[in-house]
Amino acid sequence: MKLILFSKMLKDKTVDELIGLAQTWLLDGFDLCVRPGYVVNPDNAADELPRAAARCRQAGLDIPMVTGNFDLLEPSHPTAEPLLAAMDRADIRLLKLGYFTFDPEPLDYPAEVRRIRGIFVEWERMARRHRVKICYHTHSERHMGLNAAGLAALLEGFDPACLGAYLDPSHLVVEGEEFATASAMVRRYLSIVAVKDVVLERVPKNGHGSVRPTWVQAGRGMVDWTAVFGVLRSAGFAGPVSVHCELHVAPEQFMLAAREEARFFRQFVPRAGST
Repeated sequence: MKLILFSKMLKDKTVDELIGLAQTWLLDGFDLCVRPGYVVNPDNAADELPRAAARCRQAGLDIPMVTGNFDLLEPSHPTAEPLLAAMDRADIRLLKLGYFTFDPEPLDYPAEVRRIRGIFVEWERMARRHRVKICYHTHSERHMGLNAAGLAALLEGFDPACLGAYLDPSHLVVEGEEFATASAMVRRYLSIVAVKDVVLERVPKNGHGSVRPTWVQAGRGMVDWTAVFGVLRSAGFAGPVSVHCELHVAPEQFMLAAREEARFFRQFVPRAGST
């Protein structure tokens, strides 16, 4: 496994500044956010993504994954083909899509599954052409594929070399799915794991209650990280582990908290060659 950092929260950083952070925080590289306004973005990815990947590798780091913009859902998106082509040139093999939302009032769930699987047919063709794997993230709160059971229904039957599962233990806690069971459901497709922690809080509502997730510093939430990484090791998982750092802290405290987040997860993902 490699411990990488999702650069979503570091929009103002240059590639060299990101490299400096990774070296200081003992990370192995990045899940690089390629969105409008970032140092590498859909407009310049053809040139800048291979340059960023080469610069990272010169520094002993890697970019195993790119996260696209929120609206990157279908292969017909104008940035899809150019981005995958840039990833192939940069030798970056995992792409995270945006999210298909689900409204249970007007939408028919089986019909949505069929619709998305039809989109995945086209992604599979494009992925094979560019030697890139298209990954879908388990995100709670009314998204398609919000847990492994839902994601398995979307992925079943597709080539695991072209389509992958991106499990997030904290979102699985929100949806009430045990990580060991979740990983078993998508084992052939499991390609990357997102790590952040969550607390579920009771919120009074209409004389009874509802549940609100709050993202907290790793180790202070409800994810059993010993169990999660035990499952990954037992399964022989060798993919990236992406630190998300979606922390509710004051801006001036963020960098210190993010560094502590990386340090926490490093205990579960030893560096190559360490004992």
